[in-house]
Amino acid sequence: MNTTKPSWSGFTTISAGLVAIVLTLPGSAVAESHERSAVPSVSVFVNSGLNNPRGLHFGPDGYLYVAEGGTGGSNPACTVVPAVGPYTGSETGGRISRIDKHGHRSTVTDTLPSSQTSMQSGSLTSGVADIAFIDGAMYALLAGAGCSHGVTTPNGVARIHRDGTWELIANLSAFQQAHQVKNPNPGDFEPDGTWWSMVAVHGDLYAIEPNHGELDKITTHGKVTRVIDISASQGHVVPTSIVYRGSFFVSNLGTFDPDQLNTQSIFEITPSGHLRVVATGFSKVLGLEIDERGRLYVLETSYSTTDPGPVPGSGRLLRLGHNGKQDVLIDSSSGLLTFPTGMTFGPDGALYISNVGFGPPPIGLGQILRVQLRDDD
Repeated sequence: MNTTKPSWSGFTTISAGLVAIVLTLPGSAVAESHERSAVPSVSVFVNSGLNNPRGLHFGPDGYLYVAEGGTGGSNPACTVVPAVGPYTGSETGGRISRIDKHGHRSTVTDTLPSSQTSMQSGSLTSGVADIAFIDGAMYALLAGAGCSHGVTTPNGVARIHRDGTWELIANLSAFQQAHQVKNPNPGDFEPDGTWWSMVAVHGDLYAIEPNHGELDKITTHGKVTRVIDISASQGHVVPTSIVYRGSFFVSNLGTFDPDQLNTQSIFEITPSGHLRVVATGFSKVLGLEIDERGRLYVLETSYSTTDPGPVPGSGRLLRLGHNGKQDVLIDSSSGLLTFPTGMTFGPDGALYISNVGFGPPPIGLGQILRVQLRDDD
C-alpha cells in the first residue's frame, strides 16, 4: 500500500468471509474516556438483499430508502491510482432500494453508476452514497462515477423520478476539478471525488466529500458553491457524515494507523463556513445523527486495537450528551455491527443502521438493523 497513506478507498481482504476496509488518513486529537451504557434492543429489520448499503432516510411516504454502492463494473478508468486503482466501472448497477414497514425490499432504480477498486485492494464497490428529500422529490449523491472510476457519467447529484428514471442536476466532478482544495490526499487522489454524505437544509442540499475534504452546497437548480475547504485548516482528516441542527455537524474517519484509536473528531460548521471542534476521542466514524433532545449519535465502523485494519463485528454506537459525556450504546464486544456505514432516525424513534455496508461482494449481504433506544437513556 502506498506509503503516502492513500485515503478513503484503500482497502484489503481479511478473514470472516468479508472484504474489510483499510482506509488510511491522518488526524489528531486528544482521546477522551467513554462510559459504558446499557445496550439498547437491536433487531434485524432487513436481513439481506442489499448490495453495500450506505446512506438511508425515511421518505415523506413513510418508506425507508437506502442508497447502495451496487454491483461495480468492468469498464476501465481513465486514471490509475495504485494500489486502490485502477478502478473499473459501469453506467448502471448503483441502486436505491425502498423498504416497507415489514422490512420487504423493492427497487426504485438500479440504473445509476457503480464502480469498484482494484482486485489488489478488494474490489470494493461505490455507487450511490446517500439520498435526501426536498418538497417530496428524491435526490441521490453519486460517488462511484466519473472517468477516474470507469464511468462516463460524472459524480454529482441526481434527481430521481417516481418511475425510477433520473437526471443529473449537478456535476460535482467538474466542480471539484475546477475548485481545488488546499490539502487533498496525495497518495490516493480521486479527480472525481468519493462523496459520502448529503443532507437537505432549507431547500438546498449539502454534501461532504472525504478524499478532497470539503463541504459543498448544491441547489435544486444545480448551482454548486463551497461552504468550506475543511482540509485547509484540518489537513487530510477525511470528513464523512453530516447532520444539521442550526449548524452542520461533521465527523471524520481518521487513519487506520496503530496510534489512531480514539483520535477522531466531530466538527461544528456554521452555514457561513466557520469551523470548530466540538468533541474528540472517536474512531473511524461513518455516521452521525441528532435526536429530538439535541444529542449526537456517533457510528464507528470499526473499533479495534489491532489496527491497521478493521475487524468484523467491531463497530460501535455512541451518544454524545450536552455535558460532553460519551456513552457507549453498542460496544465492539457485542459483535452486532460489522462495517456499518450510515444511520437515520425513523418515525418510530428508533435508529436504523446500514450494516455490512462496505467490503462484501455484491451478492446481497447488506443489512439494515433497527436499534430501539431505552426511554430512560
